[in-house]
Amino acid sequence: MAPSPVPINVKGSSAQRLSVRQDAAILMRETVRLSANIASPANTQTAPEILRKSSTEPPVMVKGALTDLEPALVDGRVVCWEVLDRKRYKYLAKQERRGTGTAHLLHTVEMQSSYNPLQEFIAFIRSCVVPEGYPDSVTPSYAPYMQWRALKYFFGGAMGVFTTRSLLHSVGVSGKGATSSAVAVNWVLKDGAGRIGKMLFARQGKKFDCDLKQLRFTGDLLMEIGAGVELATMVAPHLFLPFACAANMAKNVAAVTSTSTRSHIYKAFAQGENIGDVTAKGECISNIADLLGTGLSICLSRQNPSMVATFAVLSVGYLFCSYQEVKSVVLNSLNKSRFAVAVESFLITGHVPSLKEGNLKETIFSVPWSQKRPVVLGARLKEAFQDWSDFLSVQRLFEKEKYIVTFNPLKGQAYALLREKASSDDVLRATFHVSTFAFACH
Repeated sequence: MAPSPVPINVKGSSAQRLSVRQDAAILMRETVRLSANIASPANTQTAPEILRKSSTEPPVMVKGALTDLEPALVDGRVVCWEVLDRKRYKYLAKQERRGTGTAHLLHTVEMQSSYNPLQEFIAFIRSCVVPEGYPDSVTPSYAPYMQWRALKYFFGGAMGVFTTRSLLHSVGVSGKGATSSAVAVNWVLKDGAGRIGKMLFARQGKKFDCDLKQLRFTGDLLMEIGAGVELATMVAPHLFLPFACAANMAKNVAAVTSTSTRSHIYKAFAQGENIGDVTAKGECISNIADLLGTGLSICLSRQNPSMVATFAVLSVGYLFCSYQEVKSVVLNSLNKSRFAVAVESFLITGHVPSLKEGNLKETIFSVPWSQKRPVVLGARLKEAFQDWSDFLSVQRLFEKEKYIVTFNPLKGQAYALLREKASSDDVLRATFHVSTFAFACH
């Protein structure tokens, strides 16, 4: 029979008590070390880096018990080095008498590192315009999107100087003989008309989630139209108020589309819970590009170039960059345009395109919410049918479905009518069915 285990007498000799304290200290030290290793991320730019001590300063060795470590921690002994945000710190062991015992403390000393102004400036700019952890913290489509966005804002900032100059000149000419308060009223009315247009257009906010890219490009097109109307006030200063009001309404509508679609785009770029960081850095890049464009335009305006020719060149550059900007975005959802690309590819080749392929083949020039489209999802009965007998005959074919699909050859459109309590799966099936029907009929 195996001998019974002998219990440890905790109240025994001093050697046994020392062994228990040493075992507990080792267990505590190893637990803390393992917890720190698990909790520390492998790739991070903000966490401090603990450096191995140099050969001239041998590291503190733990030989098996906490009590063996205590004699080595004499005053002034370097415990470890630390690097945080390109700064180097030295931790020294300090001893203080507290009552009947001795307290072992860590004293921090910041080391003077070599100062490089260029590297510091580059690091500062990078912290303003690049999300933390870049490029791993964002999707691959982030870089081309921000490049085209910066160029677009560069052209936009340059145009802003010429349009503002035209408005100021026009309001001055139209206000000749009038009091300064009358001129100010005209300017305020212009801004008020723009705000009214923004509020009216915001009623369509629920539709902003569908054709995001098409809406963004249409908004930029409206921005250019508004800028062109502002430029026209210089030719007809007596029509300053109606021209300026129309231009400001168009530009405010464009601002609504940009603001409403921005969060969806930045959300597609974020690889984690860093949407705020991605948004802040993206807006910073836009502001920098806008300031650079404004500065260039101020220099050009001193040369008195042709207003029409300069505006035409800047407008073409702005719209081209806007098109490339929205084209480079890879959204992780399906709208009608991307769904049509997937259905067409599947019916022709039997291959379902990837998200990137579907986004690249998506049509950008289509007008959002246009009534002239091949597929109408969630149509009304009177839109799809003009003859009640046609409705009854088609209804029999879809008795077991929560939707009805039909095609109107006179309008050249396929319609999907949804029944009550249709689920999201029913909507998806109806969309595929009506898209297939439209493709076959055309």
